[in-house]
Amino acid sequence: MKSERKVVLGIEKLCKERADLINGRRVGLVCNQASVDHQLRHSADVLKSVEGVNLTTLFGPQHGIRGDVQDNMVETPHTRDVETGLPVYSLYSETREPTEEMLREVDDIVCDLQDVGCRIYTFVYTIANCMRVARRLGKRVIVCDRPNPIGGVAVEGNLLESGFESFVGQFQIPTRHGMTAGELSKMFNEHWEIGCDLEVLRMDGWSRELWFDETDVPWVLPSPNMPTLDSATVFPGTVHLEGTQVSEGRGTTRPFELVGAPYVEAGAFARKLESIGLPGVRFRPNNFLPTFQKHAGVTCGGVQIHVLERLGLRPVVTGLAVVKTFFDLYGEDFRWKEPPYEYVYDKNPFDVISGTDRLRISFERGDSLEDIERSWHAELSEFEKARQKYLLY
Repeated sequence: MKSERKVVLGIEKLCKERADLINGRRVGLVCNQASVDHQLRHSADVLKSVEGVNLTTLFGPQHGIRGDVQDNMVETPHTRDVETGLPVYSLYSETREPTEEMLREVDDIVCDLQDVGCRIYTFVYTIANCMRVARRLGKRVIVCDRPNPIGGVAVEGNLLESGFESFVGQFQIPTRHGMTAGELSKMFNEHWEIGCDLEVLRMDGWSRELWFDETDVPWVLPSPNMPTLDSATVFPGTVHLEGTQVSEGRGTTRPFELVGAPYVEAGAFARKLESIGLPGVRFRPNNFLPTFQKHAGVTCGGVQIHVLERLGLRPVVTGLAVVKTFFDLYGEDFRWKEPPYEYVYDKNPFDVISGTDRLRISFERGDSLEDIERSWHAELSEFEKARQKYLLY
């Protein structure tokens, strides 16, 4: 039986040790279905039970407060929470930041969201948006930290370039950033000068080398297509397929692990990927039938990505190798996705996801995978230096 490190989550620390921070204050909570403690109690219920705390308002990120809204650019409505009776404002609706009216009964914005360790995920930008509004309106933001599911050591991928900002990338961070939501919030606030009144409640017991399943924290899927830690492990690479017409496995039980398209011959595709010799991973030929989204109801040939040694895995390089192989083998059928993507209407969706047009141009030019990876080494080194002062663990 594996040993699990005991971790005290930020929300648990707030409620048990630092309730003085919010005693007598009106609190708005940014949360979703993964905002739970070790007993799987929702953060809203936990906060509401703390004596002296006045929980007034709930805010939900992309996919809704219950995580039931499947797709990108499908806005979630404002509603009322059945359990607490509190108003729920969607921050993935006509607005992606709380309005002054939404914050009328709020002194402190408490953020308790589970990130997945990849730049291309909206929850940390919901926190950043709350921080900007808090700065403008004189509110305080309290970020309750949670583990980075894929560890806090490895960083990988290109940095987002100026001009390619979106709701899946607001700051110049790499694809796999190796930071927690609390650490990123500090970096947003100081390095990128949001400048709000920010309090980060760090965890006890978590250290950078730990993966999620090496802790005692219960896993609750943070979004509909992130069902398991396996999904999160490969996500920093295969998320790039969202910018193509290739299926990234949405509509299957293994999103981001199953990839393919109707025109692909699974065996040939798997053999080509295997021949690259990528570390920590194997590609098994597979046919699958998506039930919704791309190619719904049509059999797709492709592979299932099996991670055999996750410390050796380079997920970004692996995902880009998959994209490049689709492009090289099936150029007549392969297509980039058409705009819009995450409310960006004037750029190629693949470029929006990548945070640059360099990757797409490299594929179209026929650059080697080694050249693509080499292109981000210098900027990645600079990021690692810059992030050092914001690391809490």
